[in-house]
Amino acid sequence: MHCIVQCFGIHLRHKIYLQSYYKMIHIRQLHKSYHTEALSLHVLKGIDLNVEAGEYVSIMGASGSGKSTLLNILGILDTYDSGNYNLNGTLIKNLSEKTAAIYRNDFIGFVFQSFNLINFKNALENVALPLYYKKVSRKKRNIIAMEHLDRMGLKDWAHHMPNELSGGQKQRVAIARALISNPKIILADEPTGALDSTTTVEVMNVLTNLNKEGITTIIVTHEKSVADTTNRIIHLKDGMIEYETRKTNGIHTVNNN
Repeated sequence: MHCIVQCFGIHLRHKIYLQSYYKMIHIRQLHKSYHTEALSLHVLKGIDLNVEAGEYVSIMGASGSGKSTLLNILGILDTYDSGNYNLNGTLIKNLSEKTAAIYRNDFIGFVFQSFNLINFKNALENVALPLYYKKVSRKKRNIIAMEHLDRMGLKDWAHHMPNELSGGQKQRVAIARALISNPKIILADEPTGALDSTTTVEVMNVLTNLNKEGITTIIVTHEKSVADTTNRIIHLKDGMIEYETRKTNGIHTVNNN
């Protein structure tokens, strides 16, 4: 019995170790171009990127650097021309729209600058919407949605329409909606871009606490203060990773690895 317990303990620790350090995102030599009759624009030029499960990462770069294109590819909202993108060990390439939608629903929660709430639905209905597409019953999805709103401190605002909510409240509704499908990754595109400085801190505290619970979190941002909140910053320039920094003892330093 002692051996069984001991061996099980070793196996469990080994499993936890693997879960803590496996690659959630593995990208190699990713290229993406957009073509028109007049020109061809090479947006991503051979991106190599690994993101471990549970990491807290931001992507920065000037307008046109490719950061939004990269986020769209990570979110399976756009395709790429060449290279490989593995998500949680699965190659994301040449997927049908139906299969892409399944992967998005199962793996990814999205948070957008403009909130993307449906104006004619209240906060509860907006949060519950992803479960509607998973064919969860109305009663069950509303119960789960209310739990997520309560977690965001918005239980009393559940039946308010989006135009009755502040910017910070709208973003917390959007985060609750992103979480309701239990995603492995949160992808946030300029999540504080429409918020004032005080509300920005509040929203970043929410995202930081979610990451501490183990959710891999990737944020695209123009704001250095937002990027500094994360543990790793990827700097893009002209479609390539220029350099990255990692946080050590609360300070970001250039990673030379």
